[in-house]
Amino acid sequence: MYSADIKKLPRHFLPKDFTVTTWEKLEPFFIDLLERKINSKEDLEQWLKDISELEAVLSEDGCWRQIKMTCDTENKELEEAFTFFMMEIQPKAQPYADKLNKKLISCPFTKELDQRKFFTYLRTVKKNIDLFREENIPILAEMSVMQQQYGVIAGKMTIEVDGKEYTLQQAAKFLENNDRKLRESVYKKVGDRRLMDKEGLNKLFSSLLEKRHRIAVNAGFVNYRDYKFVEMGRFDYKPQDCFQFHQAVKEKILPLVNEIYERKKKRLGVDTLRPWDLEAHPADEKALNPFKTGDELVEKSIECFNELKPFFGDCLNKMKAMGHLDLDSRKGKAPGGYNCPLAESGAPFIFMNAAGQMDDVTTMVHEGGHAVHSFLAHDLELTAFKEYPMEIAEVASMAMELFSMDNWHVFFQSEEELKQAKEHQLERVITIFPWIATIDKFQHWLYENPTHTDEERSDKWVEIFAEFTSPVLDVSGLEEYRRYFWQKQLHLFEVPFYYIEYGIAQLGAIGLWKQFKENKEQALNNYITALAQGGTRTLPELFKSAGLHFDFSPSVVGTLMSFVHAEMQVLTKE
Repeated sequence: MYSADIKKLPRHFLPKDFTVTTWEKLEPFFIDLLERKINSKEDLEQWLKDISELEAVLSEDGCWRQIKMTCDTENKELEEAFTFFMMEIQPKAQPYADKLNKKLISCPFTKELDQRKFFTYLRTVKKNIDLFREENIPILAEMSVMQQQYGVIAGKMTIEVDGKEYTLQQAAKFLENNDRKLRESVYKKVGDRRLMDKEGLNKLFSSLLEKRHRIAVNAGFVNYRDYKFVEMGRFDYKPQDCFQFHQAVKEKILPLVNEIYERKKKRLGVDTLRPWDLEAHPADEKALNPFKTGDELVEKSIECFNELKPFFGDCLNKMKAMGHLDLDSRKGKAPGGYNCPLAESGAPFIFMNAAGQMDDVTTMVHEGGHAVHSFLAHDLELTAFKEYPMEIAEVASMAMELFSMDNWHVFFQSEEELKQAKEHQLERVITIFPWIATIDKFQHWLYENPTHTDEERSDKWVEIFAEFTSPVLDVSGLEEYRRYFWQKQLHLFEVPFYYIEYGIAQLGAIGLWKQFKENKEQALNNYITALAQGGTRTLPELFKSAGLHFDFSPSVVGTLMSFVHAEMQVLTKE
């Protein structure tokens, strides 16, 4: 039914060879849309299709500029091309977007549209009208450029191990080494390297914080947190639900983290468990080496996806053929990993920093899940229909991590290694929750208290970080590293308030995996059905399509954690 043979959207409104070069060449298309007469429902539907085409072209152009810049942060031309788009194109398009939104809402034929199909789209349009402020345009443009400075700073961070230079992503592999002294040395070298930029990152964040607060106040909000909840379209949950989630993590998940850490301490044979021990392997267990190069990672991931469902493998194959993958870590490349949807081409782009570790496999199948989502939503009628809520987007990626586990044998030589990889994954599923709660709770405080000092920020971070740190972990003597540990989280700089989604989605992914264990085909069908709807349904409706309840209360969290815990115990029986 679904095909990865994705086709670039045909153009009917813009010339086929049109590229975004200057605002003067782009503006006439906005003027046409704004001045066009709409005399019937059919006229309106065509007008919406033309807006959609313009949005797709503009979005993809901006995406490519960002992709190219993150792939090579040391290339000034690429940085300037991105900055030009953010400072000269985007800000001039925004007032037109607002006028077009108002034209749509006031059009008498809008009420004749299929209200079921257009409900979420029109709801978002009304929200955008409510939030739009002319005075925020230059601030948003400045922020878009400033946010990318984080990647530039972090991309330059390297350390030396045994006379050889490594990016921080590449150096992480030493934390899996059996030599505890080496692990400690690398951990501290990474910490020291991060501290070298602590003032620069603090300054950058303070500037972003000030601008974000100004945007919120301009739009009539008390703080940026309240503004951002509306701007991100969080129609279906409130800050209070996030606080409930934080509590659920403390009550239902931290005890499991303690159990995992106690077991790790025992297996490593150490008196105290230190942060540089968390990725280490017992003496009788080798570090996993699932692949050596980015090319090998691609081939094995395609094979893994093929075994799960051929359509999934076809998606990765198509991206490979189109050159939409940049996987290896290297100096000058921005940190992190992402899947970037490309609205016109259809096949997205996967960017990551692979260094031959097990975590890279997880990242690849995670971003692969996002990619499948992009393929499934590509055929939806309008570009806006493909803008799905982030919470369901992360279900797509996190469920793929769990679905694909049985097929990870393509990365490993033995059943023992596969078992070890699965155990690592389930540990990660559980131990990531306290970090999600830490980052989310910190963000609430940051934006509810926008006039705080650098000192107060670090003090609050230390307090919240300690709240969600397992007492089994000995962090003594590492106070200075931990004080600035928040600076390693790029989301705080680049995509503010985007983090609770991982927690909500992880719960959804566990729910889907539970279905998968009971009825594989049904679970995969539910997964595909939900993702293929893009953003045309509300978040609770999308969860329902996937056979899930949209609920992250302590009781639901407890039930799902019991299931994961039981699966962990099956794997770890010795």
